[in-house]
Amino acid sequence: MSGDDGRNGRAAADAAAPEAGDLDFWSFIDLANRRLSTEFGSTHQLATQVLLTLNRAANVVTYDLESSVHRPRGLSWSTFRLLFVTWLAGPIEPKSAAKLTGMSRAAVSNLTKTLVASGLLDRSPDERDGRSVQLSLTEKGRAEMAATYREHNEREYAWASVLTEAEQRILVMLLDKLITNRSQFDVRGRN
Repeated sequence: MSGDDGRNGRAAADAAAPEAGDLDFWSFIDLANRRLSTEFGSTHQLATQVLLTLNRAANVVTYDLESSVHRPRGLSWSTFRLLFVTWLAGPIEPKSAAKLTGMSRAAVSNLTKTLVASGLLDRSPDERDGRSVQLSLTEKGRAEMAATYREHNEREYAWASVLTEAEQRILVMLLDKLITNRSQFDVRGRN
């Protein structure tokens, strides 16, 4: 193929492609798969589609939960995650809280300062190891989490209820398989 033929082929592809403003998520996926295979030689379009969709779903649900449940209560998504883990697993060391929330130790440390100042979290020396601390909810924090979680869980149910119970279990099984069977490459992550 001559250089001119390549330019003509690209021009035809550009003419057939929808305008960026006309794309929705799914038409973008179609466009991405087409362009990645024809222009960049990608052979793993389904893998791209799976991970783009997984990331999109996580972002949409997280944003919805944060904006409809947590922000109106003065909490962020990260704050809720730290309070949730501490509520259910506490008292807990910040290192363990970071692992369970998927946050960095620095993020947990910064959030802890804010939550202690707001009266939701208590930070006390670890009785077994004087170099460490334990995080626990205050009475105010426990009351806030109980109320917040009821609302959060209703919103979770609204999202999940579009799937049957069997589909929900299959989705959990598939996501578990995706994140636990990664020995074929060196996974980067906080934990």
